[in-house]
Amino acid sequence: MIEKKKVSVAMSGGIDSAVAALLALDQGYEVSGVTMKLCPKITDDGTDLTLNDIADAKAVCDRLGITHTVYDLEDRFRDTVIKDFIDTYVSGGTPNPCIVCNKLLKFGILLDMEIARGADLVATGHYAQIEEKNGRFLLRKATDEKKDQSYMLWSLSQYQLSHTLFPLGSLTKPEIRKIGEENGFIIAHKSDSQDICFVPDGDYASFIENARGEKFAEGDYIDEHGNILGRHKGVIHYTIGQRKGLGISMGRHIFVAAKDAEKNTVTLADEDKLFTYTVVIKGINLIPFDKLEGKIRVKAKIRYHHTESDAYAEQTGPDEITLTFDEPQRAPAKGQSAVMYDGNYVIGGGIIQ
Repeated sequence: MIEKKKVSVAMSGGIDSAVAALLALDQGYEVSGVTMKLCPKITDDGTDLTLNDIADAKAVCDRLGITHTVYDLEDRFRDTVIKDFIDTYVSGGTPNPCIVCNKLLKFGILLDMEIARGADLVATGHYAQIEEKNGRFLLRKATDEKKDQSYMLWSLSQYQLSHTLFPLGSLTKPEIRKIGEENGFIIAHKSDSQDICFVPDGDYASFIENARGEKFAEGDYIDEHGNILGRHKGVIHYTIGQRKGLGISMGRHIFVAAKDAEKNTVTLADEDKLFTYTVVIKGINLIPFDKLEGKIRVKAKIRYHHTESDAYAEQTGPDEITLTFDEPQRAPAKGQSAVMYDGNYVIGGGIIQ
């Protein structure tokens, strides 16, 4: 008798991970549910929504007849994801904490813990697909391109991909909610989580100042020639390409074109100055191969909700790729990810410099 492969499903308390667990069972795996307690989500009335999510995850596991384990990883989350978020903003960048969380927590710490406990694979409710070809594990877009999350997964290594299962990759959100309904999941129509989980009100600057216990100093708005235009309220309040909320009137639309955390300046410019043909990325991860050989044609996107654009990609250093786009790209932001595609396959990505 062939022993079933053991799959640990990361259960968030939402419908996607619930259906992922159900589908893994249907596919013949030996399934258990695990939930990472990462950060409290306190409402105005003092309710911690994290506890509700954990209860929802446990209810699904009980209904499916599988075990449910909760890991308190709040300290690890704070020391990795939140620290990177704060450090990137403070240094003048614009972070993407979901990508860091995927790499270091879900498919890092959690995967390692579950493999050590005897699991063969970790499954999640991500909308993406994994394919093995010629001894290499490839990352593909989900069938439902509106929900595709392959952009958020570009940093996964061959080891991580080889131990990962994405049961939802060929399904749409309405199909997943219908499966949840048909199987009596009370969370079938639970709202998707929005924004960054540890900054539910979206006020990144206040979160950073509270976490650091310091108020960031005002500084100078300058133009591209270094001329002082006015005063800003601290570099962490701004992101590249921003127009609204600048608190300065120039008689025309003006945009954040650059930030210099060391000099505490924010450069403002007309919108045409935001566009560039060239984007350099570091911290690169390549999926179908270990290194780019020569220039290759790719489709690339410089933020999650961004249309893919044609470009040449060339490895210009051991840990550096230069993307040269056919059409200029608007406001690439240091700290964000640029991800390269070949059709539906993710070639890899890196952090914009």
